Amino acid sequence: MSRQPHDTPSPLAGAASKRAFRPSARHTREVVEALAKAYPDSRCALDFADLYQLIVATILSAQCTDKRVNMVTPRLFDTFPDAASLASADPAELEAIIRSTGFYKAKAKNLIAMARGLVENHDGQVPEDIESLTKLAGVGRKTANVVLGVGLGITSGIVVDTHVTRLSRRLGLTKRNDAVGIERDLVKAVPKSDWVLVSLRMIDHGRAICKAGRPACQKCPLESICPKIGVEAKPAKPSKPRKTTGSATKPSAKSANTKAESRQKTARTPSL
Repeated sequence: MSRQPHDTPSPLAGAASKRAFRPSARHTREVVEALAKAYPDSRCALDFADLYQLIVATILSAQCTDKRVNMVTPRLFDTFPDAASLASADPAELEAIIRSTGFYKAKAKNLIAMARGLVENHDGQVPEDIESLTKLAGVGRKTANVVLGVGLGITSGIVVDTHVTRLSRRLGLTKRNDAVGIERDLVKAVPKSDWVLVSLRMIDHGRAICKAGRPACQKCPLESICPKIGVEAKPAKPSKPRKTTGSATKPSAKSANTKAESRQKTARTPSL
């Protein structure tokens, strides 16, 4: 979901030097309503049974698909069922289990350090406020917002991953490139009651339609209200060269003989 092995903790209040960008209220409302209509059943695609499993799975989802994470976590949680067992995990054993998620060395280091933070400072329980969460190793605003929003229904902010970043810019909801700056713009524009679901719906839409390489604009339920910022039109197919007749491409016998004689004369002429 993120572009880094872990997202860097950053306070939202002092995130950007530029003033927050705010699209029109009407456009924002149309986007939120269109996404809700297109994806009424959006939910977090990560499998989890409690906050501990959710925070671990979210950290693993960096630069990895949720599908792959869900393939890894059953064995992971069988081996390390709680924060205490993960805090004392052998790094090599943990790395072997999560290797297929990518960045496995960095992720293993962060997971162990995060679990130790839970054990030492929170009695092994996942805290329920964003300030405490973002003090844990490997936990930034994105992960903290997932834990609070998805796990507890607390609207602390808006999850900004690569899909939300791409869609927010294409839809004209922000002009920023950094995750914290984008979140600043979104929380000012989107009603707080929609903060949790709007990101889940953007993620679903980014996976299904508004893909990074070639968005399927012709199938998009938001096509009529999307300014398509940064979306390049598909290049026109090059026209095929016109076929020429045989008489135009093949020299006549007389012409061929004349050229051959000229080459022979040139070859016999000595240099002066």
